[in-house]
Amino acid sequence: MKFKLITAMVKPDVTDLLVDTMKEEGATGATITPARGTGINEGKTFFGLTIEDQTDIVTFLVEEHMVMKLLDAIETKCRFDKPGTGIAFVTSIEYAIGLESQMSVFKNQAREEYF
Repeated sequence: MKFKLITAMVKPDVTDLLVDTMKEEGATGATITPARGTGINEGKTFFGLTIEDQTDIVTFLVEEHMVMKLLDAIETKCRFDKPGTGIAFVTSIEYAIGLESQMSVFKNQAREEYF
């Protein structure tokens, strides 16, 4: 099996919707990491200090045939077409271990997709 890592950077108020959407569409789990950052527009300042926006980095390890379905769901249900909502991108995974408990789900998803 070939795996991809979908990484989404979203505002914390979108995180639960994102995770729920991905699970509804077939993702088997998520890793959520709190972060902060800046974008093209400067953050607000308060007494000379720049206030950085809070962000969650949410990652999903998925079988490659699921990627476009999941990205479409993110864009539609989480409103990634709206500026400032978040960004998502996909990275190829060379090797992955520790997925034994999820392999039957991945196999069933692939079987449904291809046969």
